[in-house]
Amino acid sequence: MMQMQKEVHLTGKDLTQMVQLRPQDVAKYAIVPGPRDRLEALLKKIENPVRNFSFMEYSMYTGTHNGIRITVMNGGRFSTDTSITAEVICNAGIQNIIRIGTCGALDEKIKIGDLVVVDKVIRGDGVTPYYVDKNFQTHADKKIADTLEQVARELGTQVHRGTVWTTDALLRETREIVEAKRKEGAIAVDMVSSSLLTIAQTYNVKAGSILAVSDNVITGEMGFMNPMYYMAETNLINIALETVKRLADSV
Repeated sequence: MMQMQKEVHLTGKDLTQMVQLRPQDVAKYAIVPGPRDRLEALLKKIENPVRNFSFMEYSMYTGTHNGIRITVMNGGRFSTDTSITAEVICNAGIQNIIRIGTCGALDEKIKIGDLVVVDKVIRGDGVTPYYVDKNFQTHADKKIADTLEQVARELGTQVHRGTVWTTDALLRETREIVEAKRKEGAIAVDMVSSSLLTIAQTYNVKAGSILAVSDNVITGEMGFMNPMYYMAETNLINIALETVKRLADSV
């Protein structure tokens, strides 16, 4: 029986070449929402965006905001698709990534529409075990996290900061599992931060994650139709853009 001809069938570098993405095509900074509609809202704030590529349901654009070059891309809603886009982003030569997403609160005091800045991640996804061993510590870049928190507070939003648990099993957030993750320190749960931040770390790319609270796992409150949640989504975009500006100014 013939063996595989390559050590890895398809690498992040292969994907980046496939979509014809070159380092000079992208910026040092990337803002990465999950769904396409959040990307479209972000694009309205970007001047002269040029489409770098569009492949399947994912698109990347590079333009400017307040004179600073920024790349934006809908990075995926789950760990598996986010791992693919994260590989492309990292292999393209982008140096700083800001994830803007959503999460469920694991504390009854955290309200719908609040924001959570990620410090560390409890990895409950199925992707990262293929990248790192079980003792690997996934964390956000401190400077990015500090700046996200500072900007959020200055804009008057209610922001929390701490450990987030990433899961692939949305419909298996049982009381037993949730309480175990809370005991480990998790204040919120999402489905993306683990794969994005872990892969970024393996490439030595700086990355952070800020999340809008869409529901509360503890109280059972669902806020997907709550105006406070939609306001928080808008706040995420403004916070990320201002964070990029401050990061660029500090270089």
